[in-house]
Amino acid sequence: MDSFELNKIAGAVLLSLLVIMALGVTSDIIFDSHKPEVPGYPIAVASADGAGEGAQPAEEEEQLSLAQMLAKADAGKGEKVAKKCVACHTFEEGGANKVGPNLWGVVGRVPAGHEGFKYSSAMIAFAEEHPEWTFEQIGEFVTKPKDHIPGTAMSFAGLSKADDRADLIVYLHTLDENPKPLPEPDATPAEAAPADQ
Repeated sequence: MDSFELNKIAGAVLLSLLVIMALGVTSDIIFDSHKPEVPGYPIAVASADGAGEGAQPAEEEEQLSLAQMLAKADAGKGEKVAKKCVACHTFEEGGANKVGPNLWGVVGRVPAGHEGFKYSSAMIAFAEEHPEWTFEQIGEFVTKPKDHIPGTAMSFAGLSKADDRADLIVYLHTLDENPKPLPEPDATPAEAAPADQ
């Protein structure tokens, strides 16, 4: 191979490198990227009415009494919320116990009182002081079970949204042949849930 052929090969390699370098510089100019002041992307969450969800409506929800929350709750939505519980509980009448007891008729039932289920000592102690699962007790329990009954074997993290809790309670309320009446929406919190001492 003579020197002319070697020069042509070397020239082709150099030309290729120059073209690649020129493309890189050109693309940097065309697609100039600026580092954002705040990394990440804002996520707008739409509420049920399609508007963005702000802090104000959530604060208003938390200030409603339990009776008011239950009055506007939806059992159909509560059934969807209850899907988080199906790994450990059954909901149909006469359903089997799983990791947790069957929840048919739980509203008004004695805590730790479902036959055939072995309850934790913490739940048994809770039952000694609380004669029944009131709407209020269920609401507090599903908010954060381990805070409401320290030592409970229930490992569920809880429901942080008040709407979800109200929907679930109203759904559980329907799981009874003779459901207890829901508290009146204008009732005070003390009237909404009977004393449980």
